[in-house]
Amino acid sequence: MRGLRILALMVVAIAVAACSQAETNAPMTLNRGNGAELKSLDPHYIDMTSEANVLGDILVGLATENAAGDPIPGAATSWDVSPDGLTWTFHIRDHQWSDGVPVTAHDFVYAYRRLLEPQRAAPYAYNIWVIKNAKAINQGKMPGTALGAEAPDDKTLVLHLEHPAPYLPQLLMHQTMFPVPRHAVEKFGDAWSQPRNYVANGPYIPKTWVPNDHLTLVKNPRFYDAKDVRIEVVNYYPTVDSQAALKQMRAGELDIQNPLPATEIIWLRKHMPHTLQMADYLGVTYMLVNFKRPPFNDPRMREALSLAFDREAMTGKVMRLGERPAYAFVPPGIANYPGTAHLSFRDMPYEARIKKARALMAEMGYGPNKHFHTTYRATTSPDGGRTAAALQAMLRAIYVDIDIVRTDSPMLYRSLQVHDFDTSFAAWIADFNDASNFLDLLVTGSGNNYGRYSNPAFDDLIHQAQNERDAAKRGALLNQAEQLALNDNAIIPVLFMKTRDLVQPYVRGWVPNIRDFNRSRWLWIDHSIKPER
Repeated sequence: MRGLRILALMVVAIAVAACSQAETNAPMTLNRGNGAELKSLDPHYIDMTSEANVLGDILVGLATENAAGDPIPGAATSWDVSPDGLTWTFHIRDHQWSDGVPVTAHDFVYAYRRLLEPQRAAPYAYNIWVIKNAKAINQGKMPGTALGAEAPDDKTLVLHLEHPAPYLPQLLMHQTMFPVPRHAVEKFGDAWSQPRNYVANGPYIPKTWVPNDHLTLVKNPRFYDAKDVRIEVVNYYPTVDSQAALKQMRAGELDIQNPLPATEIIWLRKHMPHTLQMADYLGVTYMLVNFKRPPFNDPRMREALSLAFDREAMTGKVMRLGERPAYAFVPPGIANYPGTAHLSFRDMPYEARIKKARALMAEMGYGPNKHFHTTYRATTSPDGGRTAAALQAMLRAIYVDIDIVRTDSPMLYRSLQVHDFDTSFAAWIADFNDASNFLDLLVTGSGNNYGRYSNPAFDDLIHQAQNERDAAKRGALLNQAEQLALNDNAIIPVLFMKTRDLVQPYVRGWVPNIRDFNRSRWLWIDHSIKPER
């Protein structure tokens, strides 16, 4: 028996050695849990963070992120700005698409005109309305050729702006400012974004995409900085069930996961403290109402719902991740912004809020014997279910009964885009570090103004801010606009977010940052470091 055991141990040792050798020769691979399933790999059709994570690995704009999420030169090596801030000239880097075709300034002009085509209905088209005539083109009032983007030669791109935009380097990192390969789009149409046809100028190229299973990216040998890219294969997995994803991490199937399951935060802090990566985040979650569906057009109903939302209970008892209750829309930490706007009842005790909310409901004819009945859209994630159930209990106290309708994140946001909801959950993560990136959501006609809030006075303040070059005066105007929207209860802010990443200690190069972008090109695997389980 003992001799057989020794022989068995020898066989195991040989097998382990063989596996180690295989791992040494295998390409360095990163497995990323990425929350929701993607809608597309076309930058003109996406609007979720999970999609932006992937697109930032395969396409590079004029500026791109460094390891800490800050802007650095990307497809442009440098740029010049006119004294009035209205003309930006970019010098395009000498680099290629993944099929060997040179990337030129014309690819950027083509991409921006394509994004703005009214029939395309790109959800983020409004993001580049800062370019001269972009809004009019997007609304079908002017031809695409009128856009203030020109390419005098292959290596020079000139952007003429509607108003000064000191935040432009931040905006350049957003997918709406990415180039698309004109030669591939004209050959394949929208099918250019399928992996078999994809042409990229970033560090990775899509190889295979099995919907609701995985997307595999491989290193792009023609990327201009390919020599410094260590990860050779990146697998993105849709992980709607964050609790199941945690089990996959513990089993060694995932190296990174976002988001983490809030229900397991105490366990994670005890057992996987080095894997837990949480930091302040330029993000806010909020509740929406549809202004076009009565009685949500009644300010009393909106105020009552906001009063009844117990933000302290949501952050301290339901989520428990260290987020801050939100009594404003713009998160703390925004550059050049006073951030003094807040809901009028911020300092009111919760019991007094409920009393006031019930009085407002009574004015509208509701009470213990006549409840208001509506629906609330939420995601299918564990956190989505828990927060919806908590909200349901909170609103019952003011005679509001809600039916919870749960769908996956892509379906939820499609419903919001077409305004097919009564009330709903939503979240917004900053595309660039400026208050306008949040407040633009409430401008009349904005592509992500899901509730269709409209106030000419608010729009006018935003317009004034856009044309104000003095940073302090501009911030004050935006702050005034936010206060007006909060007075209108244009949205119901819930909490200011924290980053919610699980990153195994052996994944090196990860830098927590307020935008929560850690591109795969900056990461690598150190097999000498043990995982946390």
